[in-house]
Amino acid sequence: MNLIFLGPPAAGKGTQAKRIIDRFGIPQISTGDMLRAAVKAGTELGKTAQSFMSTGKLVPDEVVIGLIDERLKASDCAKGFLLDGFPRTVHQADELGKVLTKYGRKLDRVVYLEVPDDELMRRLTGRRICRSCTAEYHLVFKKTKVEGVCDACGSHDLYQRSDDNEEAGKARLAIFHRDTKPLVEYYEAGGMLKRIDGLGGIDDITARIGRALDK
Repeated sequence: MNLIFLGPPAAGKGTQAKRIIDRFGIPQISTGDMLRAAVKAGTELGKTAQSFMSTGKLVPDEVVIGLIDERLKASDCAKGFLLDGFPRTVHQADELGKVLTKYGRKLDRVVYLEVPDDELMRRLTGRRICRSCTAEYHLVFKKTKVEGVCDACGSHDLYQRSDDNEEAGKARLAIFHRDTKPLVEYYEAGGMLKRIDGLGGIDDITARIGRALDK
């Protein structure tokens, strides 16, 4: 099963991706994780990426595509993969298609989590993250059992990301609508996209995605 999860920031892609990869036994591929791993390993692509990251610049598409090309050759991708956070533009989608064609593979489904902007703002500004284990919580939708204490590891260090305030949230949504939203039509035209209602309980959303993938 070769999958892409699309959706605006705070749509719940990461939460749902973790459940789906367990169900299908496939790896979740995050470009951010790949970049950090390549830099740490000191690969040629990692060194190139670091030269951009260290100056606060965006890593060029060709470097990211190169990392994905390498990642898809790994043995744990034999049964499939789930791309989370990539592609972000139509150009990246075109380049990804070329990589998959090279290996005789194709996408099975693109899952698009639909959530209204006003709801996304509520989620973005209320999110809290554990600095120790990266577990995510929300002041309204996913409270910790004990206020200020991580359920997973017991840390008292829960923080709000700098880009989770209202101003930054609006800017992130604007970028999504401008750059990434066109991918919905792009993949819909190819018959691969499945729109999923991203409102409701986490288990309900997981069930909706499961039914879409089972088909």
